[in-house]
Amino acid sequence: MGFVAVGKELGSQSPQSWGLTQWLQRGDHADMGWMADSRRLNILQVMPEAQSLISLALNYYTPHPQPTQPVYGKIARYARGRDYHRVMEKRLKLFARWLEEQQEGILTRYYVDSGPIQEKPWAERAGLGWIGKNGNLITRQFGSWVVLGEVITNGTLTPDNPHNAHCGTCTRCISACPTQAIRAVDRSMSSPKAFAVDANRCIAYHTIENRAEQLPSALIPHLNGWIAGCDICQEVCPWNQRFAQPTDIEEFQPYPSNLSPSLHELSNLTDHDWNIRFPASALRRIKPAMFRRNAKAVMTTRP
Repeated sequence: MGFVAVGKELGSQSPQSWGLTQWLQRGDHADMGWMADSRRLNILQVMPEAQSLISLALNYYTPHPQPTQPVYGKIARYARGRDYHRVMEKRLKLFARWLEEQQEGILTRYYVDSGPIQEKPWAERAGLGWIGKNGNLITRQFGSWVVLGEVITNGTLTPDNPHNAHCGTCTRCISACPTQAIRAVDRSMSSPKAFAVDANRCIAYHTIENRAEQLPSALIPHLNGWIAGCDICQEVCPWNQRFAQPTDIEEFQPYPSNLSPSLHELSNLTDHDWNIRFPASALRRIKPAMFRRNAKAVMTTRP
């Protein structure tokens, strides 16, 4: 089921919350307006009765390499198998029901990237790992190849210790990003520079969230084959190279059609084909017109 840990000081304004505020003020969230939901700054606005937050992580890593032939596109590892929302939610639901059975009056709410919760800051404070310079939560056990979920409860639990950061002076993710989406920012006058991801420059954002008819022309030469997400900053991370291990969750194994997707096929993807090809998949967030757009953009960069 992954790691279970307890957050603390649920109503406090954390440094991570201040970082979110600055990230929004800079416009680094691009068109993701939902990130500005004020409830992200205070979880008691999500559940007023909350006393504890339990953060959980599931390893989704599968070792299948990305295709190298120019006729194929690349799909981020998290999206190649069954929809992670469904995989995690099934487990959270069972865990939440179990919690409620332990004591009368226990209430729970659970989320999988589906509510106004700062998942990574809470996971860091709960001791699961730390937020790397590329914005991903990095764990000692599995690197950053994890998906997160949370259970909020009115039960009082003993908090675990927050995790310390272990990126040190490493800048591999920053150097590897072809669009320079990871950059140093000043969090406050009293703290050293931190790092943030500018969605306006991020390949993952543009291939998944950008609904425009065309991708930015400046981005296209740097797509490197990515049609759905981007794993570049994770692939170069020393923690992933050293500690990644195959998941034991069968549902995360890639659907065969997602290992080497044909750019030609996706550039002509119909609504009917999309509906059949991506069942129970996180890739359903990328609509047929977006797949066609992404595939055609990559094709322009290929010989």
